[in-house]
Amino acid sequence: MRISTPTPDGLAVQRVADSAPADAAEAPAPAPAATPLQSSVMQPALQAMREMPEIDQEKIDMLRDALAKGELPFDPAKLAGLIQRFHGSEQ
Repeated sequence: MRISTPTPDGLAVQRVADSAPADAAEAPAPAPAATPLQSSVMQPALQAMREMPEIDQEKIDMLRDALAKGELPFDPAKLAGLIQRFHGSEQ
């Protein structure tokens, strides 16, 4: 189960659990603790990341054109192997 919890600085923290507690009413609530994301040292880096575009469209266009012109090698078998290795083979 995935649970997204917003932090004071607006970022979402995801927690993953294999299963929910048997009785959620009896489960102890975790004590709030300062996280590294709340650190004053991290704030400038977090702000810089927020200001960055999520997608670098110029780079995507450049790579797409290079692929279309044959300037960038593409090996579909290698890509398939990497995907299978990343997701784990269950054979």
